[in-house]
Amino acid sequence: MNAYNNFAKLYDTLMDNVDYNRWYKYIKEILNKYRYEPKTVLEMACGTGSLTKFLCEDDYDITCFDLSEEMLSVAYDKLRKYKNCEILNQDMTNFDLNKKYDLILCLCDSLNYITDREDLINTFNNVYNHLNEDGMFIFDINSYYKLNNIIANNTFVEDREEIYYIWDNFYDDENDQCEFYLTFFVKEAEKYLRFDENHIQKAYKTNEIIEVLKSSEFKNIDVYEGFTFNSINETSERINFIATK
Repeated sequence: MNAYNNFAKLYDTLMDNVDYNRWYKYIKEILNKYRYEPKTVLEMACGTGSLTKFLCEDDYDITCFDLSEEMLSVAYDKLRKYKNCEILNQDMTNFDLNKKYDLILCLCDSLNYITDREDLINTFNNVYNHLNEDGMFIFDINSYYKLNNIIANNTFVEDREEIYYIWDNFYDDENDQCEFYLTFFVKEAEKYLRFDENHIQKAYKTNEIIEVLKSSEFKNIDVYEGFTFNSINETSERINFIATK
């Protein structure tokens, strides 16, 4: 899968509609609701570090990692001034950091990129093994409904002054996977340069995620509609999970 390579340089520009401040406030609301005060935090699939920056500024002891070296290069430029942040190149399906954390985060539907059930089991086992006792795991997914009904088999086009891209999506019913094919045209000097990326996200049903969390021995699993504490429904597009060890 060719993902987050050249796209890394454009990621922050094209994701300027994502309100990371809101996302961070929601995490703080969760911590307040559960009366939990973590000191050490691990952020998996940190991308370019936009959310990590808020954690750093709130003086947590942060470790963050991503699989994409290109994304981490952007994150490093953004985070290198913070002394309380360690940046690593790791895969969430097999990481081993020899350290435990109070809180582990995996946000922005990063878990949907794990398309194999055994890899999902390994990831949740890794998280469990890296949490302190009573530690908390917070993550979200694009819902089965969103990938199957909103994104699937649709094409999205965006035309900006310096960047034009086409996002074609195809849904694989047999494997419940949504394949994203992105074509970018980026203006440099007097011409446009083209590059392509393809991404695959797995459409998980909520009960599948809960089943794997339980198999990894997580307890007190709560599920909410994204950015809220409301119960999910058939048309919820983002689903947030909170699990404790």
